[in-house]
Amino acid sequence: MNSVLTFKNINKLAIPALIAGIAEPVLSITDTAIVGNIPENGLESLAAIGIVGSFLSMLIWILGQTRSAISAIIAQYYGAGRLSEIQSLPAQAISINIGISLIILLVSLPLSREIFELLNASGQILDRCVAYYEIRVWGFPLTLFVFAIMGIFQGLQNTVWPMLIAITGAGLNIILDLILVYGITDWIPPMGLEGAAWASLIAQGVMAVMALWLLVTQTSIRLLPEWSLHPELKRLIGMALNLFVRTLSLNIALLFGVREATALGDQAIGAHTIAVNLWLFAAFFIDGYSAAGKILGGRFLGAQDYDSLWLLSKKITRYGLWISVMLMLLGGIFYYPIGRVFSSEPAVLSAFYSIFIIVILGMPINTIAFIFDGIFKGLGEMRYLRNVLLLATFLVFLPVLYAGKALNLGLYGIWAAFTCWMLVRGGTLIWKFRRKFRPFLQNV
Repeated sequence: MNSVLTFKNINKLAIPALIAGIAEPVLSITDTAIVGNIPENGLESLAAIGIVGSFLSMLIWILGQTRSAISAIIAQYYGAGRLSEIQSLPAQAISINIGISLIILLVSLPLSREIFELLNASGQILDRCVAYYEIRVWGFPLTLFVFAIMGIFQGLQNTVWPMLIAITGAGLNIILDLILVYGITDWIPPMGLEGAAWASLIAQGVMAVMALWLLVTQTSIRLLPEWSLHPELKRLIGMALNLFVRTLSLNIALLFGVREATALGDQAIGAHTIAVNLWLFAAFFIDGYSAAGKILGGRFLGAQDYDSLWLLSKKITRYGLWISVMLMLLGGIFYYPIGRVFSSEPAVLSAFYSIFIIVILGMPINTIAFIFDGIFKGLGEMRYLRNVLLLATFLVFLPVLYAGKALNLGLYGIWAAFTCWMLVRGGTLIWKFRRKFRPFLQNV
């Protein structure tokens, strides 16, 4: 058996990646928990956090896919022993990504009210969405920059530096949230929802500076792009575009879920916001093993070591399922206290408790989907990932969602659609992996 595939070595990659991966959901959960308990207009602020958070997540995930493309290519070259051939590629990819993000930022700012009206926000909730977005959106290019550098580090088989960046950002965000949202008597006036936005923006800025410093001082990767385009840039852009379409379809599912929950009323969108944040937290928690699959999968493919690739898929699936079982147990034990962390509104809590069991029971399904999603990214199979998400979203999620709406299932219908969506994603990836790589096995 490949010596890299020991429990200890896999976890050297997975555990730091796990910690780094939960940084973004920790930022969102912190905002949700603190803002949801604001004494005045807490419910409206909680709804605004959920709506804006979903929209920003869509933008970040769509354009942030360059991270996976960079990571996959670097890992493959690392496995093939040809790392010196791609020193200039990351800088060119980052420059393109940041340029696009600045264009989106400048276009979306004047249209923010219209954007959130499309998501069914109105009245006070709409006003709060606009106020929160106009501050938080400036962190969008910073987050993409950090994501790209984290992808470089992961391709180099290093998940410790992304972990350090993530811990710093998440910790700073929590401290600033408490200070700026609630204020400090005689020192800092309470800023409410806007304080949460400023806390996130400052934390994202610090993470960007830290990532830049580590890249410049600790790696040989050149940051200034060369005028001549790297030969692999075309493949990287193709991979990123496939992931762009994939992530767009993924976020269509998330946004349609938010849209239908918003249409059910303030209590429903409040409950849905809590559930989605916990769902994403669990997803990113499990994503540590998905990241290990991406990093090592690309490495083994570059070395044409298919036996190790097969063993990798079995081992990290097993480890990920252990994590999901642990999260299920914690969710069951702390079923009611978890809800009270995020809101004190009885109507919101009642709606949340009615669907939280669906979130918990779906965790093993999510685990398999996320882990094989990571492996396929490392293998560079972005086109297949794109097709899977298009199938799952348009032929499974949306039909189930609107069937639930027609049957007046409320939040149950929304979360039934999410469960079916993840089941199809995981099942199709397992089928493809076994079909493609089983013929190459020699000693497994």
